[in-house]
Amino acid sequence: MKKTYGNTAGLKANQIKRLENFYRRRIPPEFLLTLELAREICRLSREIRRQIGILVNRRGKVCFVIVGDNKKIVIPDTGEYRADPGRLKGLRCIHTHLTPETLSEDDLTDLALLRLDMMAVISSNPEGLPQKIHVAHIMPKKSRKNPYQLLTPLNPGNLNIDCLALIQALEDELARVSSGHEAGSNTERALLVSASSGTKRQAKESLAELRDLVRSSGLEIVGSVTQQRKKSDSRILIGPGKLQDLAILALQEAATVIIFDQELNPSQIRSITDRIELKVIDRSQLILDIFAQRAQSREGKLQVELAQLKYLLPRLVVKNTAMSRLTGGIGGRGPGETKLEINRRRAREKIAGLEKAVFSVTKHRQQQKAKRYKKGLRVISIVGYTNAGKSTLLNTLTKSNVAAESRLFATLDPSSRRLRFPRDIEVIITDTVGFIKDLPNDLMVAFRATLEELEDADLLLHIIDISNPRYEEQIKSVEKILADLNLQNTATIRVLNKMDRVSPQTSTRLSQKLKGIAISARSKVTLLPLIEEMEKRI
Repeated sequence: MKKTYGNTAGLKANQIKRLENFYRRRIPPEFLLTLELAREICRLSREIRRQIGILVNRRGKVCFVIVGDNKKIVIPDTGEYRADPGRLKGLRCIHTHLTPETLSEDDLTDLALLRLDMMAVISSNPEGLPQKIHVAHIMPKKSRKNPYQLLTPLNPGNLNIDCLALIQALEDELARVSSGHEAGSNTERALLVSASSGTKRQAKESLAELRDLVRSSGLEIVGSVTQQRKKSDSRILIGPGKLQDLAILALQEAATVIIFDQELNPSQIRSITDRIELKVIDRSQLILDIFAQRAQSREGKLQVELAQLKYLLPRLVVKNTAMSRLTGGIGGRGPGETKLEINRRRAREKIAGLEKAVFSVTKHRQQQKAKRYKKGLRVISIVGYTNAGKSTLLNTLTKSNVAAESRLFATLDPSSRRLRFPRDIEVIITDTVGFIKDLPNDLMVAFRATLEELEDADLLLHIIDISNPRYEEQIKSVEKILADLNLQNTATIRVLNKMDRVSPQTSTRLSQKLKGIAISARSKVTLLPLIEEMEKRI
């Protein structure tokens, strides 16, 4: 076992031996540390002119000895001491300062981000004798002004603070604050984060959609943190102070996963997970994980796994604990826990195999298209934002029973049905996967075989949920994706769904403004104008 952490270069053999001897000390449960140990640490710290720190577990055993420089210590990886949701780390940090100062901002940051039981600083005089011990712990209750509790400075001769009882009381209070969390529950608790450089309205709307995505994935939302920045931090996206607030809120709310509304690059994921010991994912991975939950057919599963691996590949260089959080996805629904051990070569081999399988799916689809072409069947494709009512419309038009739910991405696998118009004209009508703002590129590429169905469509029905306050942004997102697929010139009818959820005046006004046909997909009577227009176009 490694005995000392940090730079011991330049230290004498007897000084290193004295550092190693700290491991043999046991601290009684009621004591923060013993007077004898405090004196020895301060004396050696003054002698080598460097800060010295120890990490002590709840049994009073010194688990880590750290050598810093004259200004700070760097706490090593403590990943083996994993903190459960709403729980502290089980380690307290005690270290020296060479100047008569109290706890620094760095000390409080480490306390929050690492979920330490306590953070303590020993100040000493020039002779190396301890003067005061400054102690802080996280406040279990929400407090924007005072997220920490600073104890009255301790005298070296009075270090009996009933330490273990105090820590247990803190955790009991945390458990009460986050009473909605049940130990062992499979439902993950998500804390949402948005660091937007756009307007407040755009940030609010985007965060609202992220909430819908999170609920659709089956996670419980326990809070959100927003930050407006002119320019995002290239390392951690949000500011260091906001990250500290995030860590404390996650602890107080027993959060198990932090979800960013913006896409994180590999270095940002590494930087954030180096600082905060929680599972961290972004909007793109959340969408990929939802697709992984919903894919039913072999084709859909192939496409989702391919997209997940392409997303994961550039992040395989991240050799830290972030990978164990990254590969699992939400609720462990990522490509699989075994992906932690794969290397880039094996990932590329897997991707190549999946691409071949998807290619065979494409060939099969082309054969189906050829059969339809020979029969002279026209194709109508239903497109639109996720949860706009596409599957419901298909069911009502064709008297089908395609699964339709009021949640995002309820339909992944495309469905095709025959539709006969009153004038005895028969067409194929298809339902496609829903679109969404900032759809991950890897997902677009993986679902290319599915989206190619749209290329052969003679007519597109663009379903718009006019009861959604964000309908204008949704229209722009769908039309952008159609343009990316070179489908902007395909004949399109705008179908304004959910007219029953708005006033008749609003429905009429939007029909004129958007040049569309208002319907309620659940009511066949309201579909007559749409059917007439479809027949006319065909």
